[in-house]
Amino acid sequence: MTNAPESLERTVSDRQRVLWLSTIAFTLLFAVWMMLGILGVRIRDELQLSASQLDWLLAVAILAGSLPRLHFGIWTDRSGGRLMMTGILLATALPTFWVSQIHSYGELLIAAALFGLAGNSFTVGIAWNSAWFPDARKGTALGIFGAGNVGASVTKFLAPALLATIPTAGLAGGLIPGGWRLIPMVYSVLLVLMAVAVWWWAPTPERCPGRGRRMAEVLAPLNHMRVWRFSLYYVVVFGAYVALAAYLPRYYVDVYQITLQNAGFLTALFIFPASLLRPVGGWLSDRFGPRIVTYAVFGIMTIALGILAIPANVWDVGVVGFTVLIVIVGCGMGIGKASVYKYIPNYFPHDVGAVGGLVGMLGALGGFVLPPAFGICSRSLGTPQAAFLALFLVTLASLIWLHRVVMRLQAERGSVRLADAVGASAPTN
Repeated sequence: MTNAPESLERTVSDRQRVLWLSTIAFTLLFAVWMMLGILGVRIRDELQLSASQLDWLLAVAILAGSLPRLHFGIWTDRSGGRLMMTGILLATALPTFWVSQIHSYGELLIAAALFGLAGNSFTVGIAWNSAWFPDARKGTALGIFGAGNVGASVTKFLAPALLATIPTAGLAGGLIPGGWRLIPMVYSVLLVLMAVAVWWWAPTPERCPGRGRRMAEVLAPLNHMRVWRFSLYYVVVFGAYVALAAYLPRYYVDVYQITLQNAGFLTALFIFPASLLRPVGGWLSDRFGPRIVTYAVFGIMTIALGILAIPANVWDVGVVGFTVLIVIVGCGMGIGKASVYKYIPNYFPHDVGAVGGLVGMLGALGGFVLPPAFGICSRSLGTPQAAFLALFLVTLASLIWLHRVVMRLQAERGSVRLADAVGASAPTN
């Protein structure tokens, strides 16, 4: 019979393995999900794609990683995170390898829809860690796991350097592809190795808290308007983050005529705070409340995005000014991702998993809508800065909605205080 200290030590060890395996896997899968953000420029040139075609490639990959999130969360609760994370790693490896072999836009579009499933690893990891960690430590664990968003910067850093050193003709007599095609091949190998690591080292037996839960119970929170409001907030702080992580390298190259390597580095300056500040946002929300933090985030982002949307012929901020403003936006997104999710247990303490999955799914769909919107705005208005007009309007709408809710709550509290005062002064019989 196992004694209590040994059992406790085993439980702590199992939790740590779940946390670090899921975080490393999520970081890798997020890098794969976002790889067209930097490779898309080279792919566009080689396959002679139009700007619109490249926009839709990015959008399709983002949609595939967003739309099924609720289902992946449900499947993880029912089947366990070890099985689901291993499955998504292996399922993503094959289409990622295919990207290194494609020669047509149609093939690339299908591959993007398949490797884009990597984006659903966020929901898998959230459900997996939630099943293993107690409430007292769940926030810290999810904050560490969520910082795996930094995987979006992996391609931005590594790909340009590899593209500059690997010959286009390839290696080993052409057996290993060269140029941009080497990146997805390397990722496919890493995905398989990570799948083996997860399956081998993740603790068993699986924890499956969602077994037997009916779909009607999972979807019930959609009846609350708050869920839709939180989802719009998440479009601003996460969907827009995904869209910008994919869009910025091309923007830097096309607008400021800098090298792809420098564009990847400058994009990473946006990605790092947008990923690594998530734990800070959680701490601030715990201390001051999610409403105040989200209010401040939306206010700062609205100002920065309003400046970014000004045409260059009116006010040219230059590459340095642009980078400073986009980093400010990234900081707001990093903090806001945590503050928005902090709302959920406050309003839905018994449905955190379901509501969190729905908000994540609906919010991430913004990453599908925004890249085409960026292109449409810039082409319609004839200035690349107009791409940020769409994001400015969405952020402003979220700020206005939040402000109206705050004003309504203050009015309701004022009415309650007035009623209490009147009740206190009324004569008693």
